[in-house]
Amino acid sequence: MFVGEVVGNVWGTRKDRSLRDRALLLVRPIDPLTEEPLGDAVMAVEGGVGAGPGSVVLVLDEGGSARAVLGDEAAPVRTVIVGIVDAVSSGGKVKTYD
Repeated sequence: MFVGEVVGNVWGTRKDRSLRDRALLLVRPIDPLTEEPLGDAVMAVEGGVGAGPGSVVLVLDEGGSARAVLGDEAAPVRTVIVGIVDAVSSGGKVKTYD
């Protein structure tokens, strides 16, 4: 799992049936306290939490678990957004997101 910022949408002319009603988003991993980027953006399936561009999200990056979250063991998925982050607390520091 990692915390990331949704930086864009992904569109395709065709999707697997299991993804037909799901949004595809680009998520860039960030340090949750400083918001510094930690790597390249990856594509993730929106898991039904209402995330969109600008959201700070919790991302599950493991295929079997991602498919379980979607309820479809045959879905061609590795990465799914499972939550929107409101705040992070670590080492006595607290970072809140609007």
